[in-house]
Amino acid sequence: MDLTEKTLSSKSVFDGRILHITLDEVELPNGKKSKREVVNHPGGVAVAALDGDNNLLFVRQFRYPYKEIVLELPAGKLEKGSTPLENGKRELLEETGAEGYSYISLGQVYPSPGYTAEIIHLYACRVKSEGESKPDDGEFLNVEKISLNKAVEMVLNNMIPDSKTQIAVLKTAALLKSGKI
Repeated sequence: MDLTEKTLSSKSVFDGRILHITLDEVELPNGKKSKREVVNHPGGVAVAALDGDNNLLFVRQFRYPYKEIVLELPAGKLEKGSTPLENGKRELLEETGAEGYSYISLGQVYPSPGYTAEIIHLYACRVKSEGESKPDDGEFLNVEKISLNKAVEMVLNNMIPDSKTQIAVLKTAALLKSGKI
């Protein structure tokens, strides 16, 4: 059975600085019609940066939609004109002051495919040097180092709710164990 839905029409219902929301009418595989609300986002990137002692660099920042401080890997939205890897290097430097090397792709994540078209690109790297963070205007965060083993434990004990961070931590641990990082 072909599972593809055909877009019949698309109407912009919100056009913000980052998010663009459309209300689409689709034809379902069985020929019936339905509506789809889609949150369009430019995409993002996150970096699992390991230092020489296998500590990961994390940031804590207030995340308004959840009204709480969230522990995450350095991350940000994709900027036009730059590759996901270039964006990841920029975010790592801005948010933590660290420069990385030996970057490897950990793949892509679809955070919630039921309503958003966002794709997050994940990378792991080794830390070459550390300096002062230079966050964007209006961005406030604290940088922390947590051992990779402790971070895995935190993911498994539901102490890190951020999905991109969970995935990147677990993939980095698996790749380190297999000698690929």
